[in-house]
Amino acid sequence: MNPLLRFDSLPLFDQIRPEHVAEAIDALLEQANKALETVTATDFPAQWTEVARVLDVATERLGMAWGAVNHLNSVADSADLRAAYNAALPRVTEFWTRLGADERLFAKYKAMDVQSLNSEQRQAHRNAMRNFVLGGADLTGSARTRFAEIQEKQAELSQKFSENTLDATDSFAYYASADEVEGIPADVMQTALAGAQADGKTGYKLTLKMPCYLPVMQFAKSSALREKMYRAYVTRSSDQAPEDARKFDNSAIIREILALRKEEAQLLGYDNFAQVSLVPKMAESPEAVVAFLRNLAAKAKPFAQKDLADLRAFAREVLALNDPQPWDLPYISEKLKEERYAFSEQEVKQYFTAPKVLAGLFKIVETLFDVAIEPDQAPVWNPGVQFYRITRKGQLVGQFYLDPSARTGKRGGAWMDDVRGRWLRPDNGVMQTPVAHLVCNFADGVDGKPALLTHDDVTTLFHEFGHGLHHMLTQVSEHDVSGISGVEWDAVELPSQFMENFCWEWSVLQHMTSHVDTGAALPRELFDKMLAAKNFQSGLQTLRQIEFSLFDMLLHSSHKPEDDFMALLQKVRDEVAVVPSPPWSRTPHTFSHIFAGGYAAGYYSYKWAEVLSADAYAAFEETAAPDGTPSVETGTKYRQAILEAGGSRPAMESFKAFRGREPSLDALLRHQGMSA
Repeated sequence: MNPLLRFDSLPLFDQIRPEHVAEAIDALLEQANKALETVTATDFPAQWTEVARVLDVATERLGMAWGAVNHLNSVADSADLRAAYNAALPRVTEFWTRLGADERLFAKYKAMDVQSLNSEQRQAHRNAMRNFVLGGADLTGSARTRFAEIQEKQAELSQKFSENTLDATDSFAYYASADEVEGIPADVMQTALAGAQADGKTGYKLTLKMPCYLPVMQFAKSSALREKMYRAYVTRSSDQAPEDARKFDNSAIIREILALRKEEAQLLGYDNFAQVSLVPKMAESPEAVVAFLRNLAAKAKPFAQKDLADLRAFAREVLALNDPQPWDLPYISEKLKEERYAFSEQEVKQYFTAPKVLAGLFKIVETLFDVAIEPDQAPVWNPGVQFYRITRKGQLVGQFYLDPSARTGKRGGAWMDDVRGRWLRPDNGVMQTPVAHLVCNFADGVDGKPALLTHDDVTTLFHEFGHGLHHMLTQVSEHDVSGISGVEWDAVELPSQFMENFCWEWSVLQHMTSHVDTGAALPRELFDKMLAAKNFQSGLQTLRQIEFSLFDMLLHSSHKPEDDFMALLQKVRDEVAVVPSPPWSRTPHTFSHIFAGGYAAGYYSYKWAEVLSADAYAAFEETAAPDGTPSVETGTKYRQAILEAGGSRPAMESFKAFRGREPSLDALLRHQGMSA
């Protein structure tokens, strides 16, 4: 039987093959279309549970099967799977677009007796009514047809953008000599040596994947090597790439996506796509977001200017670099940090073995949120993937897959995605428990030793686990608003960024370190140095995020799609950046968040959610024990107010239920060392 058509268990990832995709999607689209025709018939009752029992059950099956294919496309890309995915993508997109704009279904929802619904259903109903309008349900005739065409074309272009980014990254390799790689950490060198040998080459294979690229930029003594790697990285998928790699150029795709988004907005009666994007978010308007970003930029800029002045002085006085270039800055930063705080990232990394970090993460989650996390079993797509279950008082709460390692065919970055949501199923009355994917791109261990994580890697793991907790600890029974579903996009990063704070607490960190060779825990002295360096260059880092966020918001509001988007980026850089970028740098061409990842006119969410998460974490600082141990009572309150509530009420209501007031910028500025 086709594994994509089995719904009596978790996805059969070990059995799914490219040839299964078309057959399964055909069958599930047919079922979903039949369900749509059934519930939109005039004699079908306009009742929430009746519509859910027929339509939501069918569309959830389609969503789960397509979700499995989409997931494999991200973590186990192959030519055959990509072809099967791309062949099915237009048809799946067409169905969801048509469903979201079906005037008969819209009328059925309008006819429902909202007073008969419980509070969760009412919130889901409000969201559905809003989404029908945003999905084009009010459009007629040629406008409706064109809206559907735009959705399909955007899906196709976003997928191509993502493929070009992955292929451009995977296609680059530089085989460096022993002289060139001086200074690069031993574990990175070993992996690079093995990579070259596997390719039948001499030297060290350097790639643009983060576990290789970042250490090269931080530690390689050769400025020429750093420049080569930097140029390759910032010109990926662009017109500035080497001739043989320009087939991955995303320039035309970006322009077409922007034009389609503007056209979509105008069809819906808005001036620009940013206005459409903000309808389901906390922010009131593009102008309010721009004002927020510029206000934060004004506060951060003096700190960033001091950061840069420190770097340049150190480069000149200690490293004899009188004119440091952008590719020199990570190296200078690392050297300055080592001198100022007397430690290096490599020294810290030896204490963060992946199994110990995971055990420490589980311990803080279990303690604060009154759950148990245990190994579990499920079919997986790669031998390195682990599967776990979360229980409370013996009852299953949720399950998750953890895929930690970088590899060819797996897109870069880190993310949480849902396999299924919590749902009191209307077809059988059973409470369905949520399941999540947690995906990272860490380096594998070498010489039989466990994988070593940088402190940034540890923070990334906690971040994604925060998303996972939001999805899995929900107590909402309506799947459209359980977990992360229905949560405003600019609040969805609150639980993830909140969890990052624990990576800076000694009471937490001491339980998650073990030196790879000696087994010794992280010394308190080294932790204190890390803590002192925590806000090292926070001004520069803040401005970098604001640059991306402001570019994104202006790109989707005031920018004309036919105009040069690189000129807009330069204007933004002139306004907020303090580090000049080379004229050939093309960061938008791999900006997957906004062109292939759902963050269009929403990248500011990271900074806004930092305000929420810093303020939420301040509650733990205010109630911690004298030794810094977080309060279990505060953990319970946070779990109930934020995590368990999911999207069943507006995010601001959940925040105020936890903090008793609206959020303040003060905690963020204090946490990042930028308070007056």
